[in-house]
Amino acid sequence: MAYNDCVDLAVLGSGPGGYTAAFRAADLGLTTALVERRPTLGGVCLNVGCIPSKALLHAARVVEETREMKAHGLDFGEPTIDLDRLRNWKDKVVGQLTGGLAGLAKKRKVEVIEGTGEFLGPNQIRVTGVNDERVLRFAQAIIAVGSEPVRLPGLPEDPRIIDSTGALALVDIPERLLVVGGGIIGLEMATVYQALGSRTTVVEMMAQLMPGTDTDLLRPLQRRLQKQCENLYLDTRVSAITATATGLTVSFDGPKAPPTAEFDRVLLALGRIPNSHGVNAPAAGVKMDEYGFIPVDNQQRTNVPHIFAIGDLVGQPMLAHKASHQGKVAAETAAGLNSVFAARAIPAVAYTDPEIAWCGLTESDARLKGANVELSRFPWSASGRAQALGRTNGISKLVLEAGTGRVLGVGIVGHGAGELIAEGVLAIEMGATAKDLAHTIHPHPTLSETLMEAAEVFFGTATHVHKRSRK
Repeated sequence: MAYNDCVDLAVLGSGPGGYTAAFRAADLGLTTALVERRPTLGGVCLNVGCIPSKALLHAARVVEETREMKAHGLDFGEPTIDLDRLRNWKDKVVGQLTGGLAGLAKKRKVEVIEGTGEFLGPNQIRVTGVNDERVLRFAQAIIAVGSEPVRLPGLPEDPRIIDSTGALALVDIPERLLVVGGGIIGLEMATVYQALGSRTTVVEMMAQLMPGTDTDLLRPLQRRLQKQCENLYLDTRVSAITATATGLTVSFDGPKAPPTAEFDRVLLALGRIPNSHGVNAPAAGVKMDEYGFIPVDNQQRTNVPHIFAIGDLVGQPMLAHKASHQGKVAAETAAGLNSVFAARAIPAVAYTDPEIAWCGLTESDARLKGANVELSRFPWSASGRAQALGRTNGISKLVLEAGTGRVLGVGIVGHGAGELIAEGVLAIEMGATAKDLAHTIHPHPTLSETLMEAAEVFFGTATHVHKRSRK
C-alpha cells in the first residue's frame, strides 16, 4: 500500500459541486486531489443526469413542435426515430463536456484519482481502483459524493425495472412505460418517452404531481400530461410488480387505484437519498443524521473543522447549482478566505413541457407560514410573444411582501421558464421591489417582459391586462 505525499485538499466526488470545489481550490493555490469512482468527471449530473436528460428533452420538444405546427400549416409528417443516432448524439454531448472537464483539471494541476474513496481517519482516504489501492493523506477534505435513486423494497431483479440512469441509457422505446413517481425526474422522463412514442402512464402516491408546487403553476403541465399520457393516476401506490416473459405485471393500491396492468418497462423515480453510506465518514469523526445527511455550518464545515460537505449530501434542495456554489464556499474557506453560503433564493426548474420554475418564497409556503404577502400574476395569453410561439399556457407570478412590495418569490410556468427564472433570483438577491421590476424596460416582444407586466398588474398599470389599481 503506497502513501503519496499529503495534499492540501482532497475532494471526494467530481459532480458539479466537487469539480467546482477542486478547480477553485487549485486556482487559490492549494494542492488538490479529486477522487472519482467513474472513469469520467462530472458525477451523476453530467454523466447520467442533468445533461443527458436535457439533451433528450430537447429532442422531445422538437418532436412536439413539428406535430404542433401541423395545425398552423407546416406538416412535417411523423418523425422517423433512429434510436442509435439519437443515443450517440446524447452520448457525444456528454463526452464533449466530460472531456472538457478533464482538460481543465489538467491545466489546473488537479490530480484526478479514479476509484472509490473512503475515510480511514480524519486525515486519510483509501482509494480503491479497478487494479490498485492507495491511501491519500490530506490536510483538509471536501465530501461531495452526491445522492442515489430511492428503490422500492421487494421488487424483482429485472432489467426492465429501471431508474433514471437506465431511462437515460435509451436502450429502447417501450410500447408501454410506467413511471412510478410524479416528481420532477419522473415527469421529465415521461415527457421524453411519450414524445418518442411510448404509451406512458404516471402514478403518484400523493394527491398532486410535484408535491409542494404551487397548484396554479402545476395546472398547465397537468392538463397537457393528461392529454399526452395514456394514464395519470394520483393518490395511488404500486403495491406489487411481477416479472413475466411478456412484461411486468403491476398491481396498484389507493382510493382510485386502477386494475392490474402490464407494462414493457417500469421507471422508478421516487426521489434520491444521500450517498454518505459509502464514504465511511464516521471513521473521520464526521457526524451524520438518521437519514444519512451531513450537517454543516454556513461555511460548509462539518463537525470536524477541516472536513467540509456540500451538495445533495447536506440536504435539500438537491440541485447541481446549489452544490456548485457550496463547493466554491468550501474551497475558499479551506484556502483561508472568509466565504459563506448565504443564498436568499435557490431556483428550481422542472424541464417538462411546459417548464415550471420557481425561487424564493412560494405561495404554498407563504400560506403554511401565515406570511403577510400579496400576489400578482400575468397570464401568458396576454403576451404577444407567447401567442406567436403558440405557447399561451403560461403564468408569471410574483410573491410580494405586503406593504413594501419587496419581491420574496417568483414562480413561472411556460416555455423557457428555466431561463426566465434567473431574473427572479436576481430580484430577490438584490432586494428588488415590484416597482423596480415594473420600471425596468424589457425588450418587446419577449417572454421576459411577462415578469415586468406581472409587476405592472400589481400596480394596475399593465397595458395588456385590464385590472383596477390596488396601489
